[in-house]
Amino acid sequence: MKLEKDCIREAAAHVRFKTQPFIGGRYVDAISGKTFASENPATGEVLTDIMQCDQQDVDMAVQAARKAFDSGAWPKMHAYERKEVLVRLAELIEKNADELAILDALDAGKPISDCVNIDIPEAVHCFRWHAEAADKLYGQVSPTGPGTVGMIIREPIGAVGAVVPWNFPLLMAAWKLGPALATGNTVVAKPSKQTTLSILRLAELAQEAGVPDGVLNAVSGPGETVGQALGRHMGIDAITFTGSTEVGRKLLQYSSESNLKRIVLELGGKSPQVVMGDVTDLDYVAEHVVNAAFWNMGENCSAGSRLVVHNSIKDALLEKVIARTREWPVGDPLEPTTKIGSMIDKRQMEKVLGYIETGEAEGAKVVLGGKRILHETGGYFIEPTIFENVQNNMKIAQEEIFGPVLVTTTFETEAEAIAIANDTPYGLAASLHTDDVSVAHRLARAIRAGTVSVNCYSEGDITTPFGGYKQSGFGGRDNGPHAHDQYTEIKTIWIQLK
Repeated sequence: MKLEKDCIREAAAHVRFKTQPFIGGRYVDAISGKTFASENPATGEVLTDIMQCDQQDVDMAVQAARKAFDSGAWPKMHAYERKEVLVRLAELIEKNADELAILDALDAGKPISDCVNIDIPEAVHCFRWHAEAADKLYGQVSPTGPGTVGMIIREPIGAVGAVVPWNFPLLMAAWKLGPALATGNTVVAKPSKQTTLSILRLAELAQEAGVPDGVLNAVSGPGETVGQALGRHMGIDAITFTGSTEVGRKLLQYSSESNLKRIVLELGGKSPQVVMGDVTDLDYVAEHVVNAAFWNMGENCSAGSRLVVHNSIKDALLEKVIARTREWPVGDPLEPTTKIGSMIDKRQMEKVLGYIETGEAEGAKVVLGGKRILHETGGYFIEPTIFENVQNNMKIAQEEIFGPVLVTTTFETEAEAIAIANDTPYGLAASLHTDDVSVAHRLARAIRAGTVSVNCYSEGDITTPFGGYKQSGFGGRDNGPHAHDQYTEIKTIWIQLK
């Protein structure tokens, strides 16, 4: 798509919404006939009404997934053949990239430039990468004596429930579905109620690519009904989830109270950006600090929401961060120049504004932003907000805000920097800026986080595992060959030779 306003508007005006759950290879009506509204958070207007699933619909979807798994049409297919199907799916996503980008921009309030240039291309790459890995995952032979053969093989775990978040709807679906499907599992995907449209369309594209009936199903509705039904279902062998720590706890509870299904959780974060006093290129650092804090409106588990900076350079760096932040326009997600779109809904906007009020009440100082803007649009927009004079025991320094809010804390010594960085319940990601390679190695190892990026803000790429320590993760990792582990069982076959 040309990132020109008129082209985007024209494409958005003609996009068609899929509103039914996708079960057993086709779109079907929800049994209850109930619907829920899908809202455009940039305008407050309803995009469309989507069929609302309940326990009966989840039962149908799980039954379809179990039938597809037990028949062997997908798990027993040669890995090379599965690879070819998933490559075709990647090609179809690429072919329909404009439509999918618009769906996510409308549904989530995401800047269209991010959807076009980041989310959809990375989803394509994710499916391709895992497709190519499908026939390159080897088993092992144990070191036995001459009279026996010990084979260690991997088998698909079964029917997987994939509960997908609203901040990166299609991309996070790809992170889950790519490795789950590549290893031969069947899937029931549950998109967030706020962002259902692109996943419902993805299920249809998978069918077109040649994924057999029942291998990929998508059920729509609220987490407290559909998500809980999946989490408690005796026919689901594993749940993979990205979202809040609160919901992650519930999924562990559901597993313990049902069939002890495997639970894989990628949860919240309160990621520090540690800037040492030896840094000389503050313009470069400021660019990464702003991107880490405000990309995707700060609605990002790995957002660098805490700037932990040496006291000697705090004022100089903060001045540059503020100046760079002013260059990030807030506005209509379909406007190509927009860098910061809307909050996902009114509730999230009010939550973020509540944190800003709390931060000021605790004694922190707002040096930029802090208010709701663009009221006239009907959308849920908040200015990028920067605090200074933040103590690490403040609520805004400890709790995940999930909005465009950056809090600034200072330190004097390396040990103090490490202590502040680690003083949080989370451990998903961290960034470190230093000109000293020895400091880089020491601190990267000392910071307790699943990913530590040095002299940049990054989550790594498709080849590197992504997940967290402490309350940021449990049970596995997304991305890389490690992502396949959580969707497979390890089997030993012990053969006595005669």
